[in-house]
Amino acid sequence: MVEELLTAVVAAGVGVAVYMGAAARVVKQYERGLVFRFGRLREEIRPPGFTVIVPVIDRLRKVNMQIVTLPVPAQEGITRDNVTVRVDAVVYFKVVDPANAVVAVEDYRFAVSQMAQTSLRSIIGKSDLDDLLSNREMLNQGLELMIDSPAVGWGVQIDRVEIKDVSLPETMKRSMARQAEADRERRARVINADAELQASHKLAEAAEVMSEQPAALQLRLLHTVVAVAAEKNSTLVLPFPVELLRFLERAAPPPPVAAAREEPAPAGPASEGPGPAEVDAAAAPAAIDAAEAEDGPRADAAAVPAAVDAAGAEDGPSALDRAAEDLDRAAADPALDGAEPPPYPDESPP
Repeated sequence: MVEELLTAVVAAGVGVAVYMGAAARVVKQYERGLVFRFGRLREEIRPPGFTVIVPVIDRLRKVNMQIVTLPVPAQEGITRDNVTVRVDAVVYFKVVDPANAVVAVEDYRFAVSQMAQTSLRSIIGKSDLDDLLSNREMLNQGLELMIDSPAVGWGVQIDRVEIKDVSLPETMKRSMARQAEADRERRARVINADAELQASHKLAEAAEVMSEQPAALQLRLLHTVVAVAAEKNSTLVLPFPVELLRFLERAAPPPPVAAAREEPAPAGPASEGPGPAEVDAAAAPAAIDAAEAEDGPRADAAAVPAAVDAAGAEDGPSALDRAAEDLDRAAADPALDGAEPPPYPDESPP
């Protein structure tokens, strides 16, 4: 009898242990438990800790209440200004209503992921490229509102949405790089021009001061020489002041003006015979005699300059002397008045 009672107690203990093992459940701190009895959701949500369900009748479904980080795959789209881009993002959300997260939607993670991808493509089509690159905060807020609107009925709350990266085509990257380079070059030129303008004003003021004190220019020249010679080089550059050249130019005497020489008048056409330069000293008395025979004493004054010019053009001062001697002989000898003038020495006999 005692043995039968002991056996029954042991069997009852084993049964209770098996029942408790099948009915006992543990809900973690970051989870909530939903009990389904015969497929119907119990209104009571099991808190974290130890809980017991009816074996075979009840089913416990645990729901994670932590914030979930869900990466959104890169979506390719065309912006409002017709630029093809690839944008990826990340969504942070958590479950606030375990009953709706399990009952209202089949898989709330997959549903949030698909909604995030659709909303991201919609945001790409409504935005410009500059907004995607520089105004991401506003786009993140708009994307969060687009995802959070349907997720409220799923018992899910969207905490934050961030656009991670915007991939651009290589041609667009090069164009943007050239634009940025051109803008920086423009700013550099403006800064250089402004610096040149300020430097010109300062140099003008310095020139005015140096013009009042000539010694200042010499001191400035010496400072320049010292600055150049400070380096370890074998070449010394010595500036030469332009003012010194101007001083020497003003101090130099003006060059003498050369007197213009009178050129003898041409003797006439070539058919009338050789010119005055071809007449030698022997032709001068003949010209004088011919002039005296035709016009008498009045031809002397006209014949003398012609003879002198013809002789002087060929032989210089010696020919002039011979012409003067021939003139004196012609005046002293009356027999030569009616003589026929001799021909030119270079003419051939007829």
